[in-house]
Amino acid sequence: VQLVESGGGLVQAGGSLRLSCAASGFPFDDYAIGWFRQAPGKEREWVSCISSRRGNTYYADSMKGRFTISSDNAKNTVYLQMNSLKPEDTAVYYCAADLICSRSSRYDHWGQGTQVTVSS
Repeated sequence: VQLVESGGGLVQAGGSLRLSCAASGFPFDDYAIGWFRQAPGKEREWVSCISSRRGNTYYADSMKGRFTISSDNAKNTVYLQMNSLKPEDTAVYYCAADLICSRSSRYDHWGQGTQVTVSS
């Protein structure tokens, strides 16, 4: 099982980034994919999730309207489009896979993370 995040980087406040989570080694359509983030000195925070079969999407309140999760099943990849970025969005962003969406970090499989830095 492998999850590989990419797309992080340095962006100015108000800018956008699109993160990718490329999955392999498991039946992609059968797993929910979640995004989490962890800022220095803070606990890991749930950001968003897309359900297995990709029928439902969920967002943390502070991300609603700014972040969009989507999936390209042909590429076994889930995306997180992040718009109107704020300095407080600075964190390492992780994708994770499990059978159902959950706000807890009890996902079976995790990627290595990608750094997002938003400058003011």
